[in-house]
Amino acid sequence: MQLEEVAKALKELGHPTRLFIFKHLVKAGEQGLPVGELQKQLGIPASTLSHHVAALVSVGLVVQMRESRTLYCVSQYGVLEGIIQFLQEECCVNGAHPATPHA
Repeated sequence: MQLEEVAKALKELGHPTRLFIFKHLVKAGEQGLPVGELQKQLGIPASTLSHHVAALVSVGLVVQMRESRTLYCVSQYGVLEGIIQFLQEECCVNGAHPATPHA
């Protein structure tokens, strides 16, 4: 992934509601979650959920798929892995994790 792509994705994940949505979608697995179930878990209006999901879709972290009448949101693990790989390769010394300071 390129710096701009990673920055945009991290910006969208920087919002607490979007991070909550993405966290739940990652935990749901490859089948994703129906929008109605996600709305129920969040307890927010459909229009607000739609706004946040659209932001995640715009950076490729989430896709939406329709099965009959049900709209599913599915996290894109490949994009998440790309972000993690970018951070490890570009931000860590020689691809290794930096030493943590001792308390």
